[in-house]
Amino acid sequence: MPPAEASTETEAEAGASAEAEPSASARASWRALGTLVHLVVTDPSYLPAARSLLEADLAAVDLACSRFRADSEICALQANAQANNQPSSQPNGQPRSHAETQQVSPLLAEAIAVALRAAELTDGDVDPTVGAAMSALGYDRDFEQLQYADPAGGLTVRTVPGWRQVRLEGRTLTMPANIRLDLGATAKAWAADRSAARIARRTGCGVLVSLGGDIAVAGPAPRRGWRIRVQDVTGDPDDTPAGPYALIAIRDGGLATSSTKARRWQRGGDVLHHILDPRTGLPAEPVWRTVSVAAGTCADANAASTAAVIRGRAALGWLARLGLPARLVDATGVVFTVAGWPEETSEETSEETSEQASGGAR
Repeated sequence: MPPAEASTETEAEAGASAEAEPSASARASWRALGTLVHLVVTDPSYLPAARSLLEADLAAVDLACSRFRADSEICALQANAQANNQPSSQPNGQPRSHAETQQVSPLLAEAIAVALRAAELTDGDVDPTVGAAMSALGYDRDFEQLQYADPAGGLTVRTVPGWRQVRLEGRTLTMPANIRLDLGATAKAWAADRSAARIARRTGCGVLVSLGGDIAVAGPAPRRGWRIRVQDVTGDPDDTPAGPYALIAIRDGGLATSSTKARRWQRGGDVLHHILDPRTGLPAEPVWRTVSVAAGTCADANAASTAAVIRGRAALGWLARLGLPARLVDATGVVFTVAGWPEETSEETSEETSEQASGGAR
């Protein structure tokens, strides 16, 4: 099977479809958090309220967690830590930064807690302390602005401090002042879980939220489940997909796809992607083109798909031992499935509404 081209402008794409008559569900799409947002509800009368709630949720998450906004809470707390804590010198002359303790908002505390949980569950493969390393590689602004960056700029590799240096107790955050947090590996998936659950509680209907392919569902599922098309190439689900794809159905939890062919940029003559191996401070080897994982929450699915990219071929056994259904596409286009990946469903487009949902983490 020949490999297919993947978009370098957005995340690898998947499609999400509600298995229902078009009159029985409603959807909306827009952009937020630097990615494509899709919302589906099984009761059209609740779509305006659901969209308003989701828009407000995403605006709050962006203001709390974005490392690209000077006015975000995460940037402010790191700036305060550095201003209040001038590093001393170690015996070898290298600077040493003391730990700084600050209070954070409930929303940011929840986001950091999710990131630390992902780090623990993946043995540090998904590490929120990669912020400085990511910036050093050139990913220091919203991805849509990277096309204006100088691709010939120098490539700098930074050591990743490690998630164990970050402590969170309630709303009290303690970490060295020189650590720059990057919650991009987990925040969108957590936000999808959070908003889908909130909308379902508020409306009582079935809800699908997709944030750049981090898909969470909540509430009563459509009769035959939420039908999701997982594919490796950016495109509209109503179009014939190029390359390998799978049309599956889920009834609860979440699904996430991570890709080494998405969010790519050039720096110092090298083509880089956005999934960093914390052990090297460099993008993970592109053993897998995409990894899709289904789990009890989108946050867990996202952590597993990201870690699988970093683990390379070892990911097959790791996902199987965890019992996480997954679909992995290697660099040549060969597809592997493990742990009971859902069987493909028939593509009966006449009985469903369809929308495009970006796949791929961060």
